[in-house]
Amino acid sequence: MNKRILILVMVLTTLLAGCWDVKAPERMLYIHAMGLDYKDGKYEVYAQIIDFTTTAKNEQPVTDVPQAEVGHASGKTINEAVFNLYHSMDSAVLWGFFSYVVFSEEALKNGRANQVIDAFIRYRETRYQIWVYGTMDPVKDILLSTPNLNRSISLSKLGNPENSYEQESFIKPINFRTLIIGLNEPSYEIGIPFVRISEWKTEKETKNEVELSGVGILSPKSFKGFIPAEKANGLQWMTNDTKRGEVTSKVGSNEELHFTVVVDKVKVKVKPIVIKNKVKFDVHIKLDFNISEFKDNVSIEEIRKAVIKEVEKEVKDTYEEGLENEIDIYRLSEYLYRKNIKAWKKFQNNGKVELNEDSIKLKVEINKIKSQRKSFKETVDK
Repeated sequence: MNKRILILVMVLTTLLAGCWDVKAPERMLYIHAMGLDYKDGKYEVYAQIIDFTTTAKNEQPVTDVPQAEVGHASGKTINEAVFNLYHSMDSAVLWGFFSYVVFSEEALKNGRANQVIDAFIRYRETRYQIWVYGTMDPVKDILLSTPNLNRSISLSKLGNPENSYEQESFIKPINFRTLIIGLNEPSYEIGIPFVRISEWKTEKETKNEVELSGVGILSPKSFKGFIPAEKANGLQWMTNDTKRGEVTSKVGSNEELHFTVVVDKVKVKVKPIVIKNKVKFDVHIKLDFNISEFKDNVSIEEIRKAVIKEVEKEVKDTYEEGLENEIDIYRLSEYLYRKNIKAWKKFQNNGKVELNEDSIKLKVEINKIKSQRKSFKETVDK
């Protein structure tokens, strides 16, 4: 009797081990990216669907097969728009590989981004690690762009921004987690990387690639403004997360003599100082940089002074650009909130401390200079 029961249990156990509810991968569609716009009172959604049969095993997919398709739908809410998108889907959609979202400027205005954030992070298949971007170009064109040399679309700059950030830390990428923290803590503003279409050429055709165009500032209720790339250089010198950046500066009185150095380490300290009824911020920046070019017997000390002057200018230019749009671009209010909450409560207005051109005292210091070789002279003697 016991032997029969044991055999029956063993047979039933084999049935329990089966994955009865698993769907075959080839019977599903995979969302890799979303584009969001807002027109005529409706959310416009664009979904980038990728084919893992051409991307899962190869970094170089089959060139004749499209790596992605972009679908479109609209609705009065973000969820209605997504469900309308399902009407044109041939198979069930999996959101577990959702990598990034691109907002148009209109989709960021009047707190509309809040509904989008809620819709995505509350869904069981999505994560907080979704990268966030803005654009002034058509969002559909951004989603239809392909990586250089037709590499796998899952390795694109937008879906994998940390890779390129290691080489050039111009504007720090942010994900939903960072976005939510920035909007919920003083100064209740956060910068979003903006991208645009850039044309590249091959032997046969012109292709659309994506490049950084600047940074847009978002608050919980509004889109505060856009700072173009040429005015946003100061951002990379105000974060310890910077891995690598360049500084090009004029040396001496010769207007045509410029040097470019590569900064590979940044250390920033911001100290709020309360003086009677004012708050000021001491900003101390330390840099390490490499020199890879030498011209006209320019001394190391001349280069040091020129780099300090240029970094100070870039930090101040970005700061003043923020002031023009009533933006606390360096989140100085948060430093006061963290280090002296009593003073923050006294001086804050809607989470922000009033700032002006004299609110920061800036000091830039060069900690280490390297040449990548033993010599600090030109390789070829003239």
